[in-house]
Amino acid sequence: MGVLPDIDPDVEGPVSRMQFLTRHLRSVKERALAERNLQGHEYDTLHALAGRGGRAAPSDLARDLAVAPASVTARVDGLLRRGFVRRVPSDTDRRRVDVELTDPGRAAWLGAMAVRGGEERRLLGALDADERRVLSDLLRRVVLRAEEPPA
Repeated sequence: MGVLPDIDPDVEGPVSRMQFLTRHLRSVKERALAERNLQGHEYDTLHALAGRGGRAAPSDLARDLAVAPASVTARVDGLLRRGFVRRVPSDTDRRRVDVELTDPGRAAWLGAMAVRGGEERRLLGALDADERRVLSDLLRRVVLRAEEPPA
């Protein structure tokens, strides 16, 4: 019998591997951001903007990022100073100002995404297409279980 008899290697093994991959991918992201002199909150804001087609109302960004509107204002101000975004009049409400990605902002975001995506493709390249689909389906089931309240 093992030193810790309650540890199931069929449970502990996958969990340890998921934790390792999380740390590894976080490290890759941090390196990609550092190479572009981007902070995590800047990248997240650029990512949210890109996900909305490159333009959004600050209130939409606050909702997407799950932060207070004042936090979005501070983030946008910082990105504006760096030339990564600009404020533009809304197309639908002349009282509102939207935030729009600039070419340098899009380039910074795409550069970081390319590094992250490249490493993700490299890692999952260890599996063929069918294995990747099976892995995705299995992880989806585990995520759905994690979203349930504990018994």
